[in-house]
Amino acid sequence: MPVDTERALAAAPRTTEISWTPEDVQLYHLGIGAGVPATDPRELRYTLESRLHVLPSFATVAGGGPPGVIAALSMPGVDVDLARVLHGGQSLRVHRPLPVRAAAIRTDRITAVHDKGKAAVMVLRSDAADADGPLWTAEAQVYVRGEGGWGGDRGPSAGAPEEPGAPDRTVERPVREDQALLYRLTGDLNPLHADPEFARRAGFDRPVLHGLCTYGMTLKAVVDTLLDGDVTRVRSWTARFAGVTYPGETLRIRMWRGDGAVRVAVGAVERGDAPVLAGATVEFTQG
Repeated sequence: MPVDTERALAAAPRTTEISWTPEDVQLYHLGIGAGVPATDPRELRYTLESRLHVLPSFATVAGGGPPGVIAALSMPGVDVDLARVLHGGQSLRVHRPLPVRAAAIRTDRITAVHDKGKAAVMVLRSDAADADGPLWTAEAQVYVRGEGGWGGDRGPSAGAPEEPGAPDRTVERPVREDQALLYRLTGDLNPLHADPEFARRAGFDRPVLHGLCTYGMTLKAVVDTLLDGDVTRVRSWTARFAGVTYPGETLRIRMWRGDGAVRVAVGAVERGDAPVLAGATVEFTQG
């Protein structure tokens, strides 16, 4: 099969030198909808270089280049058609606040390949460190349709059920019609997010928003709503991509706050709250 499990798991880690500037951070923040209203002091923390703080989810695009899903397709033992690939989930743990400018080393390796029957799910782990030590650890779950069924380990289940009862906070965030076109400038040039013909070949009636854009928009909403806008309080952010977002839709973000963690569920308002993110949790330090 196009995913050679033994070869993929045995391959040596791939090491890449990466760097970023305040302008890269600002572009990412704009790509996930920051800067509205443009003169709001709370938004200027994301957009003005003299006040800039880095939302931890910037780690998913830091250094530019292909995102984890596409990077996984170039790893040894992997030879699959991009049109059959979806981003199944993303986790991120930050070891300290991300600097606005840095040079770092990122190490990527496939740590698991699960057999889901009708699909294979690869787990790509990425660790980044600069001269001062570890920065983050991320894991991307790469869902490859049609590549399961070889009798391998199924891996973990899809996740716990959603939080019962009414959420503590609910906010809505609009997705601009051109948001995917802007977000892709951070490095994810997958045509699924811009080319209608490619999107149809992948099984969608039109281009979809990047899952990692929704991932970043949601984390920003949690930070701004429940963490006093303090990005340094985020310790980890994990979510399963339960469905797609289309540009022009509205995200309804529901939050249940607990002791050191916020459970999150995201739906598309215009499609009856169709699930977009599920099994999602932000872990944070107390302020």
